[in-house]
Amino acid sequence: MAKFPIEPFRIKVVEPIKKTNRQEREQIIKEARYNIFNIDSEKVYVDLLTDSGTGAMSDNQWAGIMLGDEAYANCRNWKNFERVLKEITGLKHIIPTHQGRAAETLLFGTLVRPGMIVPNNNHFDTTFANIMEYGGDPQNFVDEPGKDTEIFHPFKGNINIPKLDTFLAANKERVPIIMLTVTNNSGGGQPVSMENIRQVRELADKYHKPFFFDACRFAENAYFIKTREKGYENKSVRDIVREMFSYVDGATMSAKKDGMANMGGFVAVNDDWLADKLREKLILKEGFLTYGGLSGRDLEALARGFEEVLQEDYLEYRIGQVRFLGELLEEAGIPFLKPTGGHAVYLDAKKIMDHIPQNHLPAQSLVVELYKQGGIRSVEIGSFMFAVPDRQTGEIKYPALELVRLALPRRVYTNSHLFYVAEVIREIYGYRHQCKGMKIVAKGESSLRHFVAELEYIE
Repeated sequence: MAKFPIEPFRIKVVEPIKKTNRQEREQIIKEARYNIFNIDSEKVYVDLLTDSGTGAMSDNQWAGIMLGDEAYANCRNWKNFERVLKEITGLKHIIPTHQGRAAETLLFGTLVRPGMIVPNNNHFDTTFANIMEYGGDPQNFVDEPGKDTEIFHPFKGNINIPKLDTFLAANKERVPIIMLTVTNNSGGGQPVSMENIRQVRELADKYHKPFFFDACRFAENAYFIKTREKGYENKSVRDIVREMFSYVDGATMSAKKDGMANMGGFVAVNDDWLADKLREKLILKEGFLTYGGLSGRDLEALARGFEEVLQEDYLEYRIGQVRFLGELLEEAGIPFLKPTGGHAVYLDAKKIMDHIPQNHLPAQSLVVELYKQGGIRSVEIGSFMFAVPDRQTGEIKYPALELVRLALPRRVYTNSHLFYVAEVIREIYGYRHQCKGMKIVAKGESSLRHFVAELEYIE
């Protein structure tokens, strides 16, 4: 047996990538004002910024694109898209959107009003911002193991049930919806157990609240349930997925993740009234009911991608490749969030950059150094992304974790690329205490400042 994951596919088309030298990269990142989002893609050697829409589609998906029906209403690709999602999720109403944040805008724009609170295990950045956009307060209730990067727990994405119960008892009238992110992106791509999902369902029934998934990586979560949760080892991923969705009232999804395509999303619900309200907004914001901002060819690629993501040899490889990168870092003594999750390795910047205080953005300093040293683009998930002033006191609230996410695009990079990434990180770790903290010198008014802010080093 190989000691590394073997690709369950052959490579038929290649895209050249260009290597730059450190001197060139130092100038590039300086001109980008130390914001990794401002760097041209052709100046990135290994791009681990996100797994959202950056994967490689299959020959089957590309064949489907040639069958795109670009009729404005009720194209045949919409019928395939709707049928596949209903079969997989069991949810009654499928509403297409061009990506996940559009689905969030429809849902929260309908349900959230100023002063309302939306609980989740961990909200991701656009979810967080969309709730705040409508005057809501996004709050996180991830269980205690999910706040510790070192301890092993099979389901560190679980929500803390006793805390959520206490919170709902005290704030019932202010909660329009309960969310659960599977897998938990901001918390290290960690899975949520089926038992935890059932317990949230019980609380939703107890307090008469709708329960929704942020379902971006639902298939990866199901694979973790199969391999880690007792009683599911002999069940198919498809059956586990269907059980997961049986406990919710709806879901939002960026299909650029486990939809295996480059663009798309949806919001799905069982409630007829809510579906009508969402469709009204869809027509206003995204497009007609059967395309929602997507072309027919996009819908077809997604319909086929949702089937492919349930293939267990693919999921074994996908999660195995992430684990393999973690094993390389473990051998080098690099601190990262353990165990590895489904789509990314999360470096523990608090421990790597332990000489930089949290208000000097240690994770962003590491992001910049990864690019300067190896042309690797990653993303900060820490104080740069999530430190915000409390609405009552104005005091800055810092996140519990200070992470750098190395997100692996689906079916894109080989194990050789991962060896390279691990070697670059090992080199940085050797001189890490020479790295400086950073400060924001310009930012927009948006809560998504990390996309647009400009930074500089603290001298």
